[in-house]
Amino acid sequence: MTPKPPLQAAIIPVTPLQQNCCLIWCTETMQGAFTDPGGDLPLLKAAAAKQGVTIEKLLVTHGHLDHCGQTGILAKELGVPIEGPHEEDRFWISQLDDDGRKWGMDAKTFEPDRWLKDGDTVTIGKLTLDVIHCPGHTPGHVVFYHAPSNFAVVGDVLFQGSIGRTDFPRGNHQQLIDSITQKLWPLGNETAFVPGHGPMSTFGHERKTNAYVSDYLLG
Repeated sequence: MTPKPPLQAAIIPVTPLQQNCCLIWCTETMQGAFTDPGGDLPLLKAAAAKQGVTIEKLLVTHGHLDHCGQTGILAKELGVPIEGPHEEDRFWISQLDDDGRKWGMDAKTFEPDRWLKDGDTVTIGKLTLDVIHCPGHTPGHVVFYHAPSNFAVVGDVLFQGSIGRTDFPRGNHQQLIDSITQKLWPLGNETAFVPGHGPMSTFGHERKTNAYVSDYLLG
C-alpha cells in the first residue's frame, strides 16, 4: 500500500468571485486549516466534515474581501484562531464592512490572533508551513509553503498564465514581479501552487509560459 502523503488539500471556490479557499490537513492527525475562507461558510464546513477534518485555525494570505470577508465570522463559529496576513494589510481588513456593502457581499472586519512576518512558520496538525511575505498585489500579502510536499498557496500573487492586479491602493507592479521572481521561483520548478482564482499550476510551468513573468520575457 502506498503511504498517505503527510499533507492533503482540497480547493473550494467561494463567493461570487470564485475565490479558491483551500482546505489543508495533516493526514496523521486529521487536523486542518482553511486558507482564505472568504464566504460560503456552510459549503466550507461541509467540505471539512466530508473529509473528516477538524479545523484548528484559519490562515489568510491578504486582506481583500473575497479572501477574508467572512473569516472573522467563521473563526467565531468554530472557536479557532486566525493567523495572517502581514500587518501591512491591516488597512484592508479594517474596511471589510464598507467593502462588503459596496460589493453587496456579507463581510466583517476582524483582528487576526497573529499577524505574520516573512520567515514565520504556521502549523497544521504535525505539518509546518513556511510564511513568505510577497508584497505587490497588497502590501501585506503572504504565501504559505510546505517544502516536503512541494506545495504552496499563493493567493493573488500568481495565477496560471497571469499575475495579481496592482492597481488597488498600495499595489506595486515592480514589487509584485520581485516577489514572484525572488521569493517564489527559488522554491523550485516542481512546486505546485493553488492560486487565488482559477486552476493550479507549477512554478516551472509559469517560468516557461507566463506572459508576465516567464524567464524569456524577463531575460
